[in-house]
Amino acid sequence: MDVPDAADTCRRAIDEVGSAVVADREFLERVTLGILARGHVLLEDVPGTGKTLSARSFATALGLEFSRIQFTPDLLPSDVTGTNVFDEGDGSFSFSPGPIFANVVLADEINRAPPKTQAALLEAMEEGQVTVDGETHDLPDPFYVIATQNPVESEGAFPLPEAQLDRFMVKTSLGYPDEAGEIEILRRRAGRTDRSPAVERVLDAEAVAELRSVPETVRVDDDLLGYMASLARATREDRRVEAGVSPRGTQRLFEAARAAATLAGRSFVTPDDVKRVAEPTLAHRLVMTPDATVNDVDERDVIRDVLDRIAVPTVDPPEA
Repeated sequence: MDVPDAADTCRRAIDEVGSAVVADREFLERVTLGILARGHVLLEDVPGTGKTLSARSFATALGLEFSRIQFTPDLLPSDVTGTNVFDEGDGSFSFSPGPIFANVVLADEINRAPPKTQAALLEAMEEGQVTVDGETHDLPDPFYVIATQNPVESEGAFPLPEAQLDRFMVKTSLGYPDEAGEIEILRRRAGRTDRSPAVERVLDAEAVAELRSVPETVRVDDDLLGYMASLARATREDRRVEAGVSPRGTQRLFEAARAAATLAGRSFVTPDDVKRVAEPTLAHRLVMTPDATVNDVDERDVIRDVLDRIAVPTVDPPEA
């Protein structure tokens, strides 16, 4: 599969999901970025905006196995990863996989779970495996986490630690639909038998694996590597920021930029690709100073300011 084929495939998958989910295309493309770039996505939004429907629709369109984990304060790590079960017949233990053993895992309201349970996802998200009682178990391939959290309620919630946030390639939100979108939701609700729009399968697991290898072929000029490094370093020097973008974050920016170029059907990355993915890829990785937090400084504003300050390189398209 080459870049134009991958772009067309992604376009068909996005169109299919968009037929069921009332959301703007930018949101759907950001979720797709995570899939293409072998990353994970964090959706922060108020209840009832369609986060669960979005995750399920993407899994269906991609032909992948879907699993939903409802995170609660009493959820244990073993409830996520699985546990060893004693067999009375032969007196042995056998591993019983938890709900994390799926291609697309919806970690619903992840900030409701205590830190110990949140930490159970770290190994899974970074290494594609879980360790139970000293034994390592590989997760399905592809493996993709879509986590959600509610930004409004704080009671009974455990804010995600920086190490956990750093594992998410993209953080985004659906937001409220526009007037036309809300009318469409009501129109669908009017027909009780059609309350859940059907999504058709566009790909399968093998095709998704092939699709995710395409961004590796996208060219990135040295000038753009310097540009991305400068953006990350500038966040560390901003007086409003206590801890800037980590080297892992810089790598994720690089991977997301290649995925964005793939979505656009280009075999090379442009500065516009980097700008397009900088905010959803970098903003959630910033740790603000106490003064900035008190003054309600938004991490996204810091990224926008950095983009305005750093000189943009000129990149020539490759010769045909």
